[in-house]
Amino acid sequence: MLRLSLFETQHIDMTKTFLLTVIILTIISCSNQKEKRENKFMPLFNGKDLNDWTVKIHHHEVGDNFGNTFRVEDSVIRVRYDQYGDFNDQFAHLYFKQPYSHFHLKLEYRFVGELQRGAPDYTLRNSGVMFHSQDPRSMPKEQNWPISIEMQFLGGLSDGKPRPTGNMCSPGTDIVFNGKKYDGHCLNSTSKTYDGDQWVKAELIVLGDSLITHIINGDTVLQYTKPTMGGGVVRGYDSTIWQPDKPLISGFIALQSEGQPVDFRKVELKNLK
Repeated sequence: MLRLSLFETQHIDMTKTFLLTVIILTIISCSNQKEKRENKFMPLFNGKDLNDWTVKIHHHEVGDNFGNTFRVEDSVIRVRYDQYGDFNDQFAHLYFKQPYSHFHLKLEYRFVGELQRGAPDYTLRNSGVMFHSQDPRSMPKEQNWPISIEMQFLGGLSDGKPRPTGNMCSPGTDIVFNGKKYDGHCLNSTSKTYDGDQWVKAELIVLGDSLITHIINGDTVLQYTKPTMGGGVVRGYDSTIWQPDKPLISGFIALQSEGQPVDFRKVELKNLK
């Protein structure tokens, strides 16, 4: 029978211990790397093209980027109307390719140029980001707005009057604010007024159908809860998808176009699911 010396036995034990240590450290390292990846913000906009996005414009079929409304220039998503003529209520939205339920969204926006001819007065220096939206492929050609919730962006009019941004608007939806169902369409935030063409940082933290938080330039400016399908404003939708009081726990994210030239950049998301 082969017998090992004490030295050889100790050497084998040390080798086993070393290999076990390496395995444990590798598992810990992989776990930490996975956690870091999951806790990082990922870009929704790659700065080069709109291949991960889908356009839906009122009066047009899904996927038709009429008038090159949404375009990429200098790593910025630009919303422009130089190929339009009269605006003709061609409200538009640019949807990211997949839905989310729990997330932290960051982006920057700025208003530029003049309101397009024929656009409603209320759309002056007005845009936003929609979330918990219906799939754009479920929208008929003549549906004006998506059933969704909007984090509304407003620019100051340089007239000395307050005009907050990071507000809430509710096309085809309802929310609960301060413990009660809110009976208006839009709800102002407590943000400052931002005049001119400065970049403004907006953040949106959405936890399914529970707490929703709006943040502007680092300040929390609005919170509300329990978004559901309901309310008015939306016209031309497919009646088979209409379910009043249905909790909105997830949906698509979309950048808005409603007659005012606007730029978007640094569109990033952390999945909190």
